Amino acid sequence: MSDSGASGAAASAAPVEKTEVQLRKEKEREEKKKAKLAKFEEKKKAQADKAAAAAGSEKKAEKKTKKPAKETETVEYTSSTAPGSRKDVSNDMPSSYSPKYVEAAWYPWWEKQGFFKPEYRHPGMAPCKGKFVIPIPPPNVTGSLHLGHALTNAIEDCLTRWHRMRGDETLWNPGCDHAGIATQVVVEKKLKRERNLTRHDIGREDFVKEVWKWKNEKGDRIYNQQKAMGCALDWDRACFTMDPKLSIAVKEAFVRLHDDGTIYRSKRLVNWSTRLKSAIADIEVDKVELPGRTLLAVPGYEKKVEFGVIVSFAYRVHGEGEDGEIVVATTRVETMLGDTAVAVHPKDERYKHLHGKSVWHPFRKTTIPIVTDDFVEMDFGTGAVKITPAHDPNDYDVGHRHDLPFLTMLSDDGLITDIVDEFKGMPRFQAREAVLEALKKEGLYRETKDHPMVVPVCSRSKDIVEPLIKPQWFVKCDELARDAVNAVKTGELRIVPKMHEKTWYGWLENSRDWCISRQLWWGHRIPAYFVTFKDSSKPTGDDTDGTYWVSGRDEEEARERAAKKFDVAADQVILTQDHDVLDTWFSSAIFPFSIFGWPEQTSDLERYFPNSLLETGHDILFFWVARMVFFGQKLMGKVPFPEVYLHAMVRDAHGRKMSKSLGNVIDPLDVIHGVTLEELHEQLRAGNLDPKEVERAIKGQKEDYPNGIPECGTDALRFALCAYTAQGRDINLDVNRVVGYRHFCNKLWNAMKFARMSLGEGFQPTAQEGLSGSESNVDRWILSRLAFAVDEVNSGFEKYEFPVATTACYNFWLYELCDVYLEAIKPVVN
Repeated sequence: MSDSGASGAAASAAPVEKTEVQLRKEKEREEKKKAKLAKFEEKKKAQADKAAAAAGSEKKAEKKTKKPAKETETVEYTSSTAPGSRKDVSNDMPSSYSPKYVEAAWYPWWEKQGFFKPEYRHPGMAPCKGKFVIPIPPPNVTGSLHLGHALTNAIEDCLTRWHRMRGDETLWNPGCDHAGIATQVVVEKKLKRERNLTRHDIGREDFVKEVWKWKNEKGDRIYNQQKAMGCALDWDRACFTMDPKLSIAVKEAFVRLHDDGTIYRSKRLVNWSTRLKSAIADIEVDKVELPGRTLLAVPGYEKKVEFGVIVSFAYRVHGEGEDGEIVVATTRVETMLGDTAVAVHPKDERYKHLHGKSVWHPFRKTTIPIVTDDFVEMDFGTGAVKITPAHDPNDYDVGHRHDLPFLTMLSDDGLITDIVDEFKGMPRFQAREAVLEALKKEGLYRETKDHPMVVPVCSRSKDIVEPLIKPQWFVKCDELARDAVNAVKTGELRIVPKMHEKTWYGWLENSRDWCISRQLWWGHRIPAYFVTFKDSSKPTGDDTDGTYWVSGRDEEEARERAAKKFDVAADQVILTQDHDVLDTWFSSAIFPFSIFGWPEQTSDLERYFPNSLLETGHDILFFWVARMVFFGQKLMGKVPFPEVYLHAMVRDAHGRKMSKSLGNVIDPLDVIHGVTLEELHEQLRAGNLDPKEVERAIKGQKEDYPNGIPECGTDALRFALCAYTAQGRDINLDVNRVVGYRHFCNKLWNAMKFARMSLGEGFQPTAQEGLSGSESNVDRWILSRLAFAVDEVNSGFEKYEFPVATTACYNFWLYELCDVYLEAIKPVVN
């Protein structure tokens, strides 16, 4: 630094004397600064105190719910109570809550006393105020219940008991579904595993016997699970959808609906499982979303199959040489073997010169037309679309609009038909590769690109579902859907939560006719008969339409109907009953009234139909709920229930759907009684999972339940499920939360022990209700809190807001009764 710079710096640093005004202002600023700092420190201290209080509260709560070592002990009920006799409660209470001790012996006594029957009355019981009737959503007979069923049972049992406590005549009707496809698959796998036989090896009659044998051996497991959960079901009214009573109702429903034209036969496009060789319902098709190129394992194929790509290839325009071509794209290139047209939009300027022309099919060696149709999206791909009417829903409609041929290029078992000799007999996904190579040789292949897509997978067989044209029986749904929509709009039917009304309208206002044929052996065989004649001069009909078909409640009635329809003698009629069975959802659709003996006009039908409520998961709103409304309105002239409550889906703690292959499907009994990790593994090994899926599921169980599942008891499980059930949200169920409610049960247990000890032996409450006048302030306070809790619980049940009810119970017992009242009266009692 230069000298001049140094002197300048020294000069600038020289002190300057401040005026009195400046000093006063400086002092004010300093005081403000100190005040601000003090305020900041005060705020910091307040936040710290708040955090400490919260931490203390958490520690306190943790201390409350922390499981004492003695609570892990399992105490058994050892008194010699005969089944159906009342439990002996005269012994000393165990030191801590033990579900096995608490739950033992009660249920058989409840059953024997008839508490769950609507006819139950005890001396002095007031006349019933009203009725509450609810049919259980019949679980599939295929195995055991999972936590999703447990949620259903917990909600319905709570509602039933609440209505009974209010003085209503209550009926919760149990039942089980025959589950056509699921049950047949289980028994077929069992046959193959144990005897190395297929159903075709033993024939239809013997196979059906095998299914009934399996059902009789395994079918009670579900009912036993429901009893273990304490479900207040009237078991004398239990129904299986293949019982004679319900079978009569199914035949009656089919015949009536066929007579009035609601059921008809037609050759149309259906979801086809080549593995099952059967049509399947939409609900049995899993929509697997792929972001792009993905290799998927497909049953029957050693190599994984490529999906999530779109292949572009060219059709040459007929008569324009090699330069004239039109490029199309497809995710299923093998289906081009069945193409019968190429479609373009009528306003697309690029193709106006091709209107009315045709292209050359390179493998069938024939021309196919270029058609114009508004369904084509001009800005998607090349704006030209291959049309395969027999194998695609959109193309099916185009085919009918333009009167195109419907060529089937795929057989029932997934092999290429004789449509092109070069590919005949090839499995469809081998043909996919072969057709692609053949297009390349012809110089017609253009490119393959990644393409996000949805792959339809059969939920039962894990096979890729194919759209195929089949002659089937259908239910005409337009009028049925219109009436179901109106029922909600007019308030005749109420859906809770209300947000599901949008789904209801969306599905029903765009509903398609319902395919009810299933190519199975287990189920209700369709009561329809194809008619031929002994007289060979009589014309024979086509079994693909309904002209030569009659229905009947039995073969004799069908023969009489055929004789009348075709004006021939009954002994000249030859009948062949349809080999197919009805979709399982058909028998489920009449469940609300078939369980009461319909079509007979029974006293139960008169008294308990319509039901009061239908409670089920929102995932089957259309597949089951809507169809019950369809058939209730059509066959009974009224909606089968005035209210539908749709609960959320139960997922695992990670938010994943419950799946056996993930190892996260949990038996409620395993939560109630507890289960080791190795026992969970053994359940997987004993099932029907593929060995690879078993391996993956075991890995999932090790991650989620490294120490198995501790014993939680029925009450804790049911309470946890109801506490989770917020309207409109799925439930990510962490089993540890159930354990927490088991600790809550222990709190109740200790409160009861204290009460028994304090009141002494032989205590009897006064017969007269009301206050005595000698209550202390704390007595009156706890009664006020009880009244508030009761109001909250009633409100929760009335509005189907179950967490409101559980929170009211939890807060009252834990924070008001135990923490305040019992602590307050201990000095008095002591």
